[in-house]
Amino acid sequence: MIQLKRNVLAMALASTLGVAAFGVVHAAPAAQPAAGDSNAAAPQSGSAQDAQQGADSSSRKSTAAEAKKAKQLGVVAVTGFVSSITNSTAIQRYSSEIVEAVSAEQIGKLPGISIADTLGRMPGLAVQTLNGRPQVVSIHGFGPDFSTALVNGNEQVSTGNNRGVQYDQYPASWFNSVVVYLTPKASLMGQGLAGTVDLRTIQPLDEPHRIAAFNAGYMWNSQSTLSPGFSNQGYSVNGIWADQFFNNTFGVALGVDLQKSPTQIEHQAPWGYPNVSSGGPVVVGGDKNYGFSDLLGRTGLLGTLQWRPSKNFSSTLTTTYDDFREDQQAKGIEFPLFWSAAHLQPGYTVNNGFVTSGTYNNVKAVVRNDYNSNYARVYNIDWNNKYRINEDWSADVDANYSRANRRSFLMESYSGTGYSTANGATDTIGFNELSNGLLYLNPTLNYASNQFVLTDPQGWGAGSHIVQAGFINAPRTTDYIADLRAGLKRDFDTGPFSSVQFGIDRKTRNKTYNIGQYFLTLPNGSQTFATNPIGAQTAPIPTAALVNGGSCDPLAFMGVGPQVCYNPLYLLNSGFYAVIPTFMSSLPIPPNWKVHEIDTTPYVQFNLDTHVGPIPLTGNFGLQVAHTLQSSAGGSVSASTTGGVSQVRVIPVEGGTSYTRYLPSMNLIFGLTDNTDLRVSAARVMARARMDQINDSLAINTNITQLLSTNPNQAYFSANGGNPKLLPTMADDYNISLEHYFEGNQGYVAASAYFLKLHDYINPNAAYLANFTPFISSYLDAAQQAQLGTPLGIVSGPVNNGYGNVKGAQATASVPLKLLTPMLHDFGVILSADYTKSSLVYAGNPTPITVPGLSKWVTQETVYFQHGGLQARVSRSYRSSFLGEVSGISVSRILQTIQGGSSYDAQVSYSFNSGRFKGMTLILQGSNLTNKRFVTYQNNDPRQVLIWENYGRSYEALVSYKFQ
Repeated sequence: MIQLKRNVLAMALASTLGVAAFGVVHAAPAAQPAAGDSNAAAPQSGSAQDAQQGADSSSRKSTAAEAKKAKQLGVVAVTGFVSSITNSTAIQRYSSEIVEAVSAEQIGKLPGISIADTLGRMPGLAVQTLNGRPQVVSIHGFGPDFSTALVNGNEQVSTGNNRGVQYDQYPASWFNSVVVYLTPKASLMGQGLAGTVDLRTIQPLDEPHRIAAFNAGYMWNSQSTLSPGFSNQGYSVNGIWADQFFNNTFGVALGVDLQKSPTQIEHQAPWGYPNVSSGGPVVVGGDKNYGFSDLLGRTGLLGTLQWRPSKNFSSTLTTTYDDFREDQQAKGIEFPLFWSAAHLQPGYTVNNGFVTSGTYNNVKAVVRNDYNSNYARVYNIDWNNKYRINEDWSADVDANYSRANRRSFLMESYSGTGYSTANGATDTIGFNELSNGLLYLNPTLNYASNQFVLTDPQGWGAGSHIVQAGFINAPRTTDYIADLRAGLKRDFDTGPFSSVQFGIDRKTRNKTYNIGQYFLTLPNGSQTFATNPIGAQTAPIPTAALVNGGSCDPLAFMGVGPQVCYNPLYLLNSGFYAVIPTFMSSLPIPPNWKVHEIDTTPYVQFNLDTHVGPIPLTGNFGLQVAHTLQSSAGGSVSASTTGGVSQVRVIPVEGGTSYTRYLPSMNLIFGLTDNTDLRVSAARVMARARMDQINDSLAINTNITQLLSTNPNQAYFSANGGNPKLLPTMADDYNISLEHYFEGNQGYVAASAYFLKLHDYINPNAAYLANFTPFISSYLDAAQQAQLGTPLGIVSGPVNNGYGNVKGAQATASVPLKLLTPMLHDFGVILSADYTKSSLVYAGNPTPITVPGLSKWVTQETVYFQHGGLQARVSRSYRSSFLGEVSGISVSRILQTIQGGSSYDAQVSYSFNSGRFKGMTLILQGSNLTNKRFVTYQNNDPRQVLIWENYGRSYEALVSYKFQ
């Protein structure tokens, strides 16, 4: 029965294809351009997988007229933003799959600082902002773990601690076009469940002539510097050069991207909202506040060598390197309120069960002078070789290596009026909850006075016998993918198939995550465990460490006055702090892990080029067989006592599994008219489990009162942890799209619908049975081992017990308004709306929930103008509220409801098309023009804010020059 259910989709595909075959037995080849090659419309895009496919349906069946038409698609008479629209429309129109695409209006000139800015403007896609910059992408409502990223057709690593790619690691200037596959095909390796993002660099031999372009920009933020150390101003410089040599048989492309991008962040993070009394109104329990001054620095390098000695052979070597560093000065104050020794005074104001204003006394604040840095290097090397064996057969071999190394350093430094809540001056603070979600405070204490010293104001380290004057989290991530792919293609002259492709892909992936954690204590204190606590209780702030005259005002936005300001790195580097290692601070399970995967995927794909009666039919159908060998290494903690001192010992733990998944796919395109297509797609897709969920680490719990129990549900052993035997989330994916294109690919209108039936969805908060035999000797003596009722127990962790569906509809219109009236000849609009609903059920809980990451509504609107060299556009992006991932304590990842809303950006430019400045373009652009804030909240109550961030408006003035 199980096998029958798993084959339902394959049977449906076979039935559909049987009906199609019945109608095409005596059919002639279709008259529309050959399908199956997403590059057909834009030969400059340079995808390795498309190169391997060799233009899936393009064969000797194509007539001379069709070949001429396909070739002309790469030659666009228009320029500027309109040319970008025309090329993007052509990519979508002549793809054999349902895709969204964007093409650069000029080499090296995709919009935005990183590729994430570009993705955020595409229909059906939404981006999540972190640290004031777009970073991760959601496709049709699914979070970043359900889509994948490719560069020239090859899967990419991630600088984060999971699979989801952080797109701000890629500069926009590298890429000539971006194609997002909303439906898969058998020859597409590394495909995601929700979609696949393919970022495509320039291929020098596909360009008609030498190319040299240079862009330089000055950027600034509307907010002044919040924390001393980093300016609110920056720059961007990038350039790309491509040329051909030796009678156009050898091509070279070189690119460089240099950036210093500033962000100023007003940040507030309430601790939560306890009840004032049992059943009473809720009130803010505490509040951590910062003024972040953030500076992103980047050095990106791109190089491509392309050799085509004959029409039968070509070899392309592409390398990219990105050196990414983000530094952040974080000055602020943390106010412990209800959840502390502070007291809420009578007379507070309540509105519908929520305390909106009041006064706390006995507040012992913690002044924060923190410093954060993130440093990453991302490498990518791809070598693609294509060989035409004879007029019927061609081959493709591709080797790729992608690697990311990331190190983060997150330092906290505390000061206050005295050690613990029992010493030093306290504050009386009035508060008001504003309508925009901001908590506005009115303190009475002078936080810039000389009574502030280095200390542990709340006694946070007392439980560890430490005077915790600071803390360091230092996570490190290494991720690499080594991929080898080989394929063959057989072209056909007659019959319903233009070609068949088959091949195999072998991929190895290793990802490791480690975090170092350290207490910072003060000088002149004893460093032996016999002294309680370790470290001096207070120490004066050295004069040499003070910055900005010893005070700054990062929290003026919320009513708090100046505070003491100093450089925490000076204290660390001068040896003023004592550094004491610790482990698992504020973390539920041992945090260090390694995941190893070997994926072997053979595939076969048939490319259609025929008729069903009078209707042209193109597309493809095929099968991937994905086999994965998955293993994980982590640790389990064993506690012991030596000499009266508690010691922690980590026991290595390893586990894993293997699985095979059959992934059929079908894409059919019915040419209803010369300019109208009906696309139908069905496929089985999957998303492999998150890396941190595969983590085999365990936090073991024991209960001596259940030592004799033989019931695993009430056993001596239990644990919290990951699950190395997790299987991928699966979905049956159905799509239909009706598309009408305007003459010359000036634009299009489309309406589509999609339905994904989910099964084996990963429930992160479930439980499974585990064998604790390897840990018995570490926890029990010989006598206790003899009494142990069962070595089995329950692990609270993720399992594949979810099922449900995601369904939605999307409408898109890209319309030059001259088609409506000559009066609007120079204007156009691009409009899209995506509506998505979901229902997800976990075993044992019949109440459905929404798929995390899903926004019910995502809309994009752009109005543009182009006349001669003058161009202007205004864009709005909107997504409704959704459950998203944010950073928690000790660099953990947690889910919170992220408030939806609209953001606006605009650009105006002028290009000199003649005269001494010919080739020069002047550009002024701005983003977040309405100053949209980033807000998260809990309990479906937008008043219960958990994160409130204000980024201000960002502007950039650029000069772009394309050498003629």
